[in-house]
Amino acid sequence: MRRREFIQRTALGAAALWLAGCRTGPRGVSANEKLNLGIIGVANQGHYDLTNVAGENIVALCDVDENFLAAAKQKFPAAKTYNDFRRLLDQKGIDAVVVATPDHTHAVAAAAALRSGRHVYCEKPLTRTISECRIVTELARKHKLITQIGTQIHSGENYHRVVDLIQRGEVGPVNQVHVWVNASYGGKDLPKDRPPVPASLHYDLWLGPLPNVPYHPDFVPRWWRHWWAFGGGALADFGCHYLDLPHWALGLRVPLSVEVVDGPPVHPDSTPPWLIVRYEYPASNASPQPGTLKLTWYHGGKKPALLPPEIAQKWDSGVLFMGERGMLLADYTRHAVMRDAGFKDYVAPESINSDFTKHHQEWIQAIKTGKPAGSDFAYSGPLTEAALLGNVAFRAGCKIDWDSKNLRAKNCPVADEFLQPRYRAGWKL
Repeated sequence: MRRREFIQRTALGAAALWLAGCRTGPRGVSANEKLNLGIIGVANQGHYDLTNVAGENIVALCDVDENFLAAAKQKFPAAKTYNDFRRLLDQKGIDAVVVATPDHTHAVAAAAALRSGRHVYCEKPLTRTISECRIVTELARKHKLITQIGTQIHSGENYHRVVDLIQRGEVGPVNQVHVWVNASYGGKDLPKDRPPVPASLHYDLWLGPLPNVPYHPDFVPRWWRHWWAFGGGALADFGCHYLDLPHWALGLRVPLSVEVVDGPPVHPDSTPPWLIVRYEYPASNASPQPGTLKLTWYHGGKKPALLPPEIAQKWDSGVLFMGERGMLLADYTRHAVMRDAGFKDYVAPESINSDFTKHHQEWIQAIKTGKPAGSDFAYSGPLTEAALLGNVAFRAGCKIDWDSKNLRAKNCPVADEFLQPRYRAGWKL
């Protein structure tokens, strides 16, 4: 199916399903009243999310692994349990849903929850592909539901301080940003052996909308990020965390172009273990000079060459804002401001203690007050699209001049293949 046809059909399908099962909308909840929450995915990151919303009423639990589900049920014995998230969404009385599944089922779970009238917290990245992301973002906007993506660092004190420093001009107008992450996935060939599916795992439900991929423990439950079929490697995993800071501080939204500066050969099945990608954005409010703002992404041990070795050793991951009057270097819990272009005035900063669990509470309070959360889909949808676009440029093998309105690489038709998913029969967005 062509990209435009996919978008049109899924949009029409969303409207039809909404009208067919239309609810009166989410119930009003007072500030002192507890929400009724459904949790889709209860292990690993899902366990973290579940722990951070456990102060509300946990009324429904869903997981494709019976062992994980049983462990969660022990902690929340009153909750109903499901293996299929679609059955969970049939349960009446659920106010909001947490989606903590692998990337390839984010879109179908989040979209179905939004259509059913539930508020949604979804782990990052918002979806596996860009066209899915746009549809989920639009569903949240259309139905005026409270959403939040799982970029919990966004609610930490350090990110707030950095945003304030950049926006009040501490280093002057910024025209260049470097972002590096010490993470690596991929660089592997598909396993050839065919071990049996564990008795506890509903593997067909784990695959969800994907065409059939034979089971292997290299996929389930933890290492699916290595593979294009299920995720997008380090850029999809950490892009929403580390690109969040420049997007927020500089008011970035849609890149003009994306190109790979350096990387390994493209593997048809496995994500790149390292990559360097350059994004160009329109000059922002914090970089008012004419032209573009250049942002370069690095992962898999790659870092900006301009970092002195003694600083590079101390910053495994970081964001470096380069302004007309200085530089600001930051990660999750630290930041340092420097005026000297050679980093000679660098002083190692102390970490700022941050309560990242506030991110979940912000979403819950937003539902109760009706005010948007800080990382709602209106903000985090475009952020996710930007992160995923780096992977598209890598897989397509060309610089992408991006037409965001039409979800099209103007100069690179082969990119269409990587902008949207392929769903098997019986599944639709």
